[in-house]
Amino acid sequence: MKHSFPLGHAARFATALGICVTMAAPLQASTEEWPRGYYPLPEEGDLVGEVYTVVAESGDTLIDIGHEHGIGYEEMVRANPEVSIWAPFEGTEIVIPGRFILPEGPREGVVVNVAEMRLYFYPPADEGETPRVETYPIAVGRMDWKTPLGTTRITEKVKDPAWYPPASIRREHAEAGDPLPSVVPPGPDNPMGSRKMRLGIPGYLIHGTNRPEGVGMRVTHGCIRMLPEDIEALFPRLPIGTQVKLINETLKLGWADGTLHVQAYPYLDEEDGTTIQRITEALDQVDTATDGLDYAVDYARLREVVEVPQGMPVALEVTAPEPAPETLWDRLELIAADTESRESQPEEG
Repeated sequence: MKHSFPLGHAARFATALGICVTMAAPLQASTEEWPRGYYPLPEEGDLVGEVYTVVAESGDTLIDIGHEHGIGYEEMVRANPEVSIWAPFEGTEIVIPGRFILPEGPREGVVVNVAEMRLYFYPPADEGETPRVETYPIAVGRMDWKTPLGTTRITEKVKDPAWYPPASIRREHAEAGDPLPSVVPPGPDNPMGSRKMRLGIPGYLIHGTNRPEGVGMRVTHGCIRMLPEDIEALFPRLPIGTQVKLINETLKLGWADGTLHVQAYPYLDEEDGTTIQRITEALDQVDTATDGLDYAVDYARLREVVEVPQGMPVALEVTAPEPAPETLWDRLELIAADTESRESQPEEG
């Protein structure tokens, strides 16, 4: 694939593959040398990364392009809804949704946002290092095997693990006509991949995979699955005892250069709420974020983002401030009126 963001060929290649510096070398302020998914923590604000485009080449798949840039399956599909997953035409511009609002809360340890299907790691910075965040796509539990939420820690680390399928999983496979052995040894047929890290929540792990195409999807039995190269890079730098916070944050708000941004993801389950509940919750969060500030919110745009979550940060700022609506219903009426006005405007030829 051909990259269309403004870097020279050598710099693009090194940035994408993350080979300019060894993992043991200190990471200095020059972020051009950092591996993909590494970002300096903003001194002010909450956003990291950028949205950019690359050009597909013959033989590319949308999944492979995403993995090269640290983006999972669902993220790539949402950002490129008109592009074939398995065979994008050569020369097609592919959007890389590589800009993220950092999850709310302390920036320490590991934070897993299951709604986003993304892991954030805040390594401690040594003297002279630039504080940073690393972010990786993950697979999470499917609807009938949900990934748990809460705060836990890494309790065990194993390289080249064997897999002992629980009775429930063996029963499921047997019913599907695909019986499993009592133990799967290390190797290419092991769904654990080459590394596993056990969490303090019994039965749950962060591990690699022998099926990387599923990263960025809800396909696991509740564990957190990472790309092979990502788990191998992260494994030696997460000591036993590292805090892991598991959250389900479908709406993230963050500031950048004085502008409020929103980043929304679909609910994992229908019972998590209706559309009107999502809009109401979003309004409450925006109210909290702008409390005491003279900030004009684009409520119609907020509604669009909540109703059709695309997973990319969107600015919530209007250029011509209007008097702030005083009640929830005032805000809903403003959203409806603004949406009706936009829909009535003639399309450009």
